[in-house]
Amino acid sequence: MKLANELIAEMEVLALFPRESTTLGLKFHQDAAPEHIAAAKRLFEKQLITQQDGGYLTDLGIEAADHWLALLNILQG
Repeated sequence: MKLANELIAEMEVLALFPRESTTLGLKFHQDAAPEHIAAAKRLFEKQLITQQDGGYLTDLGIEAADHWLALLNILQG
């Protein structure tokens, strides 16, 4: 199984969100990497973040980010 570049970009964007507080968010400006801008829009459509250009993680987004970061920590040993 090979991961699509779009999926990898979505995981990268999830990992960028601050995890120390649910009141901290992100905003992807027009000068951000195009793949991250597109990934943010897809994450918004999947209801993982609150705005098309970032915002905050939703409850589902927090859960997804937590699982992704846990897997990353396991794989990095």
